[in-house]
Parts: sequence; C-alpha cells; structure tokens
Amino acid sequence: MPVLLPPDADAPAPPSADGLRSRAESALRLLVGSESATLHPDQWTAIEALVQGRRRVLVVQRTGWGKSAVYFVSTALLRAAGAGPTVIVSPLLALMRNQIAAAERAGIRAVTVNSANAEQWQQVYEQVRAGDVDVLLVSPERLVNPGFRDEVLPQLSATAGLVVIDEAHCVSDWGHDFRPDYRRIRTLLQDLPSGIPVLATTATANARVTADVAEQLRAPARPGAGDGAPDRDPAEPDDVVVLRGTLDRESLRLAVVDLPDQASRLAWLVEQLPVLDGSGIVYCLTVAAVEQVADHLRRAGPKVAAYTGQTDPTERLHIEEDLLANRVKAVVATSALGMGFDKPDLGFVVHLGAPPSPIAYYQQIGRAGRGVARATVVLLPAREDQDIWRYFGSLAFPAEQHARAALAVLSRATKPLSVASLETSVDLRRSRLEMMLKVLDVDGAVRRVGGGWVTTGEPWSYDGDRYARVAAAREAEQQAMLDYEATEGCRLRFLREQLDDADARDCGRCDNCGGVELPTAVSADTVAAARNRLQVPGLTVAPRAQWPSAMTALGVDLSGRIAAGERAEPGRAVGRLDGLGWGSALRSLFRTAVPGPDRDPDVDPDVGRGAASPVPDDGPTPVPLRQAAVDVLLAWPEVRPPGGGTAVDVVVGTPSVRRPQLVHHLASGLARYLEVPFLDVLELAERGAPPSGVNSAQRLRAVVHRFRVTDPSAVAGRRVLLVDDRTDTGWTLTVAARELRRAGAEAVYPFVLGVG
Repeated sequence: MPVLLPPDADAPAPPSADGLRSRAESALRLLVGSESATLHPDQWTAIEALVQGRRRVLVVQRTGWGKSAVYFVSTALLRAAGAGPTVIVSPLLALMRNQIAAAERAGIRAVTVNSANAEQWQQVYEQVRAGDVDVLLVSPERLVNPGFRDEVLPQLSATAGLVVIDEAHCVSDWGHDFRPDYRRIRTLLQDLPSGIPVLATTATANARVTADVAEQLRAPARPGAGDGAPDRDPAEPDDVVVLRGTLDRESLRLAVVDLPDQASRLAWLVEQLPVLDGSGIVYCLTVAAVEQVADHLRRAGPKVAAYTGQTDPTERLHIEEDLLANRVKAVVATSALGMGFDKPDLGFVVHLGAPPSPIAYYQQIGRAGRGVARATVVLLPAREDQDIWRYFGSLAFPAEQHARAALAVLSRATKPLSVASLETSVDLRRSRLEMMLKVLDVDGAVRRVGGGWVTTGEPWSYDGDRYARVAAAREAEQQAMLDYEATEGCRLRFLREQLDDADARDCGRCDNCGGVELPTAVSADTVAAARNRLQVPGLTVAPRAQWPSAMTALGVDLSGRIAAGERAEPGRAVGRLDGLGWGSALRSLFRTAVPGPDRDPDVDPDVGRGAASPVPDDGPTPVPLRQAAVDVLLAWPEVRPPGGGTAVDVVVGTPSVRRPQLVHHLASGLARYLEVPFLDVLELAERGAPPSGVNSAQRLRAVVHRFRVTDPSAVAGRRVLLVDDRTDTGWTLTVAARELRRAGAEAVYPFVLGVG
C-alpha cells in the first residue's frame, strides 16, 4: 500500500486575508460557469472560517443553497496555498458523480474510492501520493474497510488540507437517515491533527440533530485533560461555527391528494403525470411497489424507469442520465435515488406513500425546483404507510440478545469470523447482522480485520436508554407526518417548523394557502384499468440453488450447490406482502408488517418480514385468494400448458403448524380444480413449535430434518405441485421439495399465496 504523503510534512500556512474573497469568488465563477456569480454571506463566512481560521464549520442550509461551492472553493484556495488534498466523505455514488463533474468545471482534480471502482483504488492512491489529486471522495463504508482504515486513512488524515462530511445528519442517532458507517467519522475527527479544518454539511437537521453534530465536530480533548490542564489546544478554537439558514424553497408548490385506494392513486398518476411540468421523481416505499407502479405507468403511456437499491449500478447511471436529459418523464424510485442527485430543472416530486418523518420528506422533495421558478410536490398517502414505518423502526438498532450472542461467538473464536459464519449463531438477516457489527465496531467492542470480524475484548454495555429515546423520537416523527397530511395550515411552514426553522411562515404557494390546485377526481375508466391491473395475481418464486455457508457449525452436513436432482423448479405466488394490489389481502390474511423501505446496497440493504405479530385463527382460504390462486395456475405454462390439460400429476400440501387448515384447504382445492389427486404424503418428522429462524442458516437448521415422505411410491416418477401458505427465506419449500425429489418425484413446482 503506498504512503500517500510524508507523515511529517509541515502544514502550510493559511492564505493571506488580502484578496481572499476576490480569489474565492474567482474560483466560484469557474465552478458555476458564470462571470456574475458572487458568494452568499454565509458561504463567505464558512470559506473564511475554513481557509483563514482553520475552524470546524457546520452548514445547515436548504438543498440548492450551494453547500458544495463552499468546499470546492475552499479546496481551490487551500491547495493554492500548498495544503494537502480535501477528503470528502460522501454517502451515495450518484452524489459522487455529480460532485466530480462540478469539480472538473473549476479545474479541481477529483477522484473517488467506493465499492463500485475497486479495480481503480491502487491507481487512485498513487495519484494522491503524487500530489495529482485535489479532492478524494470516499464512501463511509471505506472508513471501516481494514486496508483503507489501517494503511491509508492515517496518512491521509495527517496530511489532508480539508475534511468534509457531506450529509452530516447521518452522523447523528437522531438524524432521519442515521447510518452506522457514519459513526466511524467520530473517530476520524478525533484523530485529525491540530489545524486541519473540517466542514460538515446537511440540508435536513432540526435543532437536536444540529446540536448533536456540532458536538461531535468539536476539537478533541488533549491528553491530560481533567488533571487541571486545558482540555483543548489553546491555539485551536474549540467552538464550531454553525451556519443555519432559512429553509424556505420559493419554487415549491406543496399539496396532499387524499384518494380512497391504491387503484385511485395509480390512476391519478396516469392522468396527472403527462400534464406536470418537466420531468420528475415518483417515490415509493418498497421495491415491489416501485416495480408495480413503473410497470403500470409504462403500459398506460408515460415513459418511466424504475430505480431501487437492487438496480444494477451501471443501469442506475443510465437511468440518472436519462432523467437529467429529460429522456424519461419520471423515475419511479425508492429512497435509493435521494441525497446528492442534482437536476436543477426537476419539475415535480410525487410520493406514492409517505416517508416516516417530515424531515425525511423535506429532504426528498428538495430534489425539485432548484433551478426553475415553479415545481410541484405531491403526497398521495396510503393506509399501509404506517405498517412500513413500523417495520423500518424495527431495524433501527440491534436487540441486546443478538449483540451479546455475536460477542460471545467472537470471543471464543481463534480466528476472524466472516458474517456467513456468524449467521450460524446469530439469528439475524445478513444485512441486519452486518449493520449490528458496524454499530459494535464504532462502540469499540469488535473490529473488522482481514478475513472477517474479531472482538476487541473491551467492555461493552447495551445502551438501551439511548435506543429507547431514539425510538420515541421516531414515533413522534411518524405522528408528525400524519399531522402534516391532515393539517389545514401552510404545508411548507409545517415542514420548516419541524426542522426548527425560526423564520418559518406561511408560503402562500401550497394547496392550503391557495397557491396550487390539483384535481382529486379521477376518471372511472382509468381507475378501473388500474384496479384490473392490480388484481392480476402472480409472480415467480425463484428456487434456492445454493446451501448457506458454514452449516457444519450447526451440525448440518450440507454445502455448495444443491444437486439438480434434489432442487425445486421455479414456483409461483399470488403476490408479495410488500406489494400493491394483492399485498393488502395477503397482509390482512397473515396480519404481519410489510418489509421496510429500500436501502442502497452501498449503505444498508435489507428485505424481510416485519416484527412478529399474533397469528390469526386458522381457517379456509379466503374466497378472493382462492380465485387468485386459480388465475395464477391458469397463467403458469408448466402447470397448465397453452394447449390445455394439466402438466402436474399430483398436489402435495406442506405440513403446517401455524395454519394447517389453510394449507390443507388450499392444496386440496387446487387438486380438485386441476382434477389430479391430492396426496397427504408429506408429514412432520419433528413435532413441536413452528420453525424459527430469520437468516438462511438458522432457518435451514430448523427445517432440514422436519419433513418425511410417508409413501415414496405415490410420488415416484410424478410431477408434484407443492403447496404452502407463504414463503420468506425459501428454505421450507427447498427442504420439502428435496424430500419429494429424493423420494422419486420427477419435478416439484412450489406454490404459495404470499412472499415476504
């Protein structure tokens, strides 16, 4: 690993104050491409504090105010005076791309290190070492990467000319978009040598978050503090310069359109999207909703693209470029398209479902109207929003028993353990387990090294009081979002007050102020078309092809690929619990929370079921779902070939402890419809409570020996339709199908009502 700069290089002297503002505005004009550009008063205050005073500065200003101009202009001035490169911790790849493009306009050489360009890391480090780079942008995940953290970051921190924390609200537990990786920034700031200026920026921080971030920005205590010695270097100012401006957005016209159901909301989009000015973003809360909404809009006419945390990075870039060039009317997206996406002429933002707080909502609508006089912002709230918020809340912090279990396993280990190995002992989905380890890393209890994770041996206590306070704050934010939907007052004033904007006043532009009117009636034909589309059931259930890693640690001798002769075929389901349309009926049947909002894979992706809830009384399949199941079979060519007839020979139900009547009723009913035998040949080999387990390893261990085939001759050489009520991890279906295949079944086609 190259040394970036000599660790003992002398820090350059601050530039002279003479002519500093003139040089700053010259750099600004290059950056924005306008000879008439001048600095806002607070922009100049921030630049002067950073460049001349070497201070720590927190800028809380609305989207489009020009926060990036502060750090690029400061970079230009500091580099001209001989300072080292600026290090920007930036959360999303879209933001990095836009920042690099902006820097190039000002003649600033910017490069990035993130998960999408690993093949370029060595070259980037060489460029920094050679002094050929003015700005290095890093994702927060790099801060916990062992190689970067231990070999690159110390030298880079020691010789940086400026450190920038973009979207700084992510540092705070109280911020609406708290991220564990951002907590590592606290350590980065503590390790900075005296005299290196620090800038933190955000558009979405209320008074509590602002105070929290400012406290974390303060210069670190000196060794010996508390023994009568000053706790900070007397030569270094310890007060953070906080510059907080008005959050008014004069271009935004806010409105809420309350419609009775999903079909009406989809129909409203179909009719109104073509008449909204320009191009924009339609936000949804889940991946499934994004895909369904985008599909429906495409069929109805508007040219749209779907953008989620599961979208391939290359495809994401193409979609962003299409939106920037107005080649699409809208991008239907989760919050993966959020911070940092910069399209000044974005004409509208529509939310199909509300984010969990007014602060998060303000952040997302801030994408619109940055360079146009008028932009429309519409919220179409839905009843199921609160289910999604509850699930999202359940992911905020790890439960103590999971953290203790991980620490116990790591303390016994003789070598670093991978996340896959830890899954065998800690019953969390992989993405949640990774998040918990990051929290424990920042708390000093574990450390990521080459080959996995190790315990530090340091004492650790579960801060349940802090987590409870944060959870209570989240609940208050959710109620505030409901209050926003219902308010008869100014909507922008409501949001500004939630962000503690002292200058909040009625905007005169929202629907309640009389500045915008949007239709609330939708044509019956458009609603009917949307409802018909939503009522079309059916999605593919991909079979498991690989056993989880490290199953031998759980006493299960399975590894590698699942043998082709023991594998299920692609199956079918009526719908997803987190989807539109049939999702409502499925959520009602299973009485469970839906999976939470999508997260960018570079940050914290997760898909799963919500917190446990009481199981309803067992009983027959509800009538609407019976017809939906039949419709899925009719459209399934492997079961009902286009030429007619039935391609399966028998139907088998999966033994269920939770809902035996439901599964038996569904399976036997489908057998009668298909006019094939229903075989009750799969039974529980292990009685007891329903199988537990959320992650793959734990779930597989719970079900691997659970089933047996009582009469192998009944399924030998036959094609089997395997029926269950729902699937989540997929291991129950995988193991049941394996038993049937090992008993001689020619093929097994799983069918369930719900996924997720």
